[in-house]
Amino acid sequence: MAHIVILGAGIGGLNAAYDMKEQVGPNDQVTVVSEHPYFQFTPSNPWVAVSWRSREDITFELAPYLEKKGINLIAQAAKRVHPEENRIELADGKSVNYDYLIVATGPKLAFEEVAGAGPEHHTQSICTVNHAEHAAKAWDKFVADPGHIVVGALQGASCYGPAYEFAMIMDTDLRRRKIRSKVPMTFVTAEPYVGHLGLGGVGDSKGMIESILREKHIKWICNAKVTKVEAGKMFVAEHNDDGTVKKEHELAFKYSMMLPAFKGVDAVFGIEGLANPRGFTIIDEFQRNPKYQNIYSVGVCVAIPPVEATPIPVGTPKTGYMIESMVTASVHNIRLAMDGKKPDRKATWNAVCLADFGDSGAAFVAIPQIPPRNVSWFNKGKWVHLAKVGFEKYFIRKMKKGNTEPVYEKYVLKLMGVTRLHDKQ
Repeated sequence: MAHIVILGAGIGGLNAAYDMKEQVGPNDQVTVVSEHPYFQFTPSNPWVAVSWRSREDITFELAPYLEKKGINLIAQAAKRVHPEENRIELADGKSVNYDYLIVATGPKLAFEEVAGAGPEHHTQSICTVNHAEHAAKAWDKFVADPGHIVVGALQGASCYGPAYEFAMIMDTDLRRRKIRSKVPMTFVTAEPYVGHLGLGGVGDSKGMIESILREKHIKWICNAKVTKVEAGKMFVAEHNDDGTVKKEHELAFKYSMMLPAFKGVDAVFGIEGLANPRGFTIIDEFQRNPKYQNIYSVGVCVAIPPVEATPIPVGTPKTGYMIESMVTASVHNIRLAMDGKKPDRKATWNAVCLADFGDSGAAFVAIPQIPPRNVSWFNKGKWVHLAKVGFEKYFIRKMKKGNTEPVYEKYVLKLMGVTRLHDKQ
C-alpha cells in the first residue's frame, strides 16, 4: 500500500489530489495537507478587492468534496518537511508519513523584503482571499475620499498579470462611480518595460499594454525598485538599463496595492538539495526532485530561472496551463514509480493567461514560455472579460466535482481559438 501526500490545496494541489486518486489502487491512500480548510480561486481576488465578488463566491470548504472522492484532509499547516524520514511535521507537533510527496504549497509572500510593504503595513495585496477582503475594506474608505493610487509589483515579483488586472479593474470601478477624474494613478513595476510580464514580452504585449495605460490615463515607472513605503508615501528608485539609478521618486498615495516577491514556504526553506536559496523546490524535467526522488512539485513553488537578465530582478510566472501540465506529469510519473518504472512524462512549460481589465481584457499564449517561441500570441477585447467570468464559474464547478479533465485545453484555449496545443510545442 502506498501513501501519496499532497502538500497544498490550491489550483495545483487540489487538481493533483483528484488526479492522483484516479491513478492509485483501492489499498493506496491519498492525503491533502492544507493550512486552510477551504479552496480559494485565486484569479478572482482582484474582483473581491473591489467587492465585485465575495469570499463565498470564490471559496468552498474542502472536506466534503475530498471525502466524496475518498481523499483524506489534514487541515493544518506543515511546519517542516523531513525528506530523509519521508515525514511531514505538522503545526500541532504531530506528523504524517508518506511514500510519495507532491509539494504544491504556492509561495511565501516576501513583503518583509521592502520596509513598510504589505497589508500589515501600508500597501494592500490581492494574493489571498483574506488580503483581498482587507483591500476591499480599504477600497470602501478610499472611494469615499479619493486621491492618488500607486499600483504595481515590487522587485523580484514573478506574477505581473494580476497587477495590471487590478489597475484596470480599479479604473473601471472608479468610472462606474463617476469619480475617476479625482484619481491620478501610477503603475510601478520592476519590469524593464510594461507588458514584459516576466516573460520578455509576448507578441505585441508591450505596445498593447502601453496603449491601454495611455488610454486609461495611467502613468508608469519601469525598472523600479521600491526602497521603502511609509504611510501615504512610496519611495521608488527608477533605474537605467545598465542598472544605475536614473531618478528617485517620492510618490504620495491614498491607496496602494503592490504585489510582492515570492519565496518558498518555511516547511521546505533551507533544506539542502530540496530547495534553492529562495526556498523554491528544485525539480528535474519530470517534476521530480533530483536528490529526493519520491518528492515531486507543481505550481508557483517550483524553481524556475528568469527568462532573461534585467536591471531590476524580475521573476518568471507560472500560469494555470503550465501548472495543469505539471500536475499531469507528476501524477503520471508517480504512478510509473509505483509500478517500478522510470518516469517519462514532462510538463509542457507553455504560458496561457486571461487577464480581466474590468470591462475588457487581454489574453496571451507563449509556446514555449521561454523564447524563442513557436507561438507568441497576444490579443485584447471585451471577449476576454466575458471569458474569464465564465471560466471562474466553470473552474470552481470543476473543482467541486473533482473533474480531472484538462480545463485549460478544453476551455481557455478553445475560447482563444488555439487548439491542439501539443502539436505547436
